[in-house]
Amino acid sequence: MFGIIVGTHGIFAEELVRSCEMICGEQKNVAAVTLVPGEGPDDVVAKYEAAIKDLDCEDGVLFLNDLFGGSPYNAACRLVISNEKYGIVTGVNLPMLIEMCSAQLADDGSDIKALMERAVEAGKNGLQTFHASQIADDDEEDL
Repeated sequence: MFGIIVGTHGIFAEELVRSCEMICGEQKNVAAVTLVPGEGPDDVVAKYEAAIKDLDCEDGVLFLNDLFGGSPYNAACRLVISNEKYGIVTGVNLPMLIEMCSAQLADDGSDIKALMERAVEAGKNGLQTFHASQIADDDEEDL
């Protein structure tokens, strides 16, 4: 099994995991790590290391971060650089997290790179638009 660590600025990670659990039920191998005012990258690294100890990370760790280049991302890089089974995806959103939680349950033996690609695809597919102009006017259809 691989562990999922959602690392974000503020309490976004905690709320994202809570929202995922509203949809998917309790998640036992997912951790939320937050960077709060007054903390720095060293604090986040320590939180990541504690989360890794608590999770089943035999098949690796997928860090889902909010912002490329931000402190949660930079802290994750410090761990990922020395472990081939670890990977990072930025731009975390709810569809991405749900997909990765589903991937944990399926446990199909995917390596971390395949999981990263799957997370990116799920995140992209979660982006959609809707505007009133997309709905055909019934009067125009009758002409």
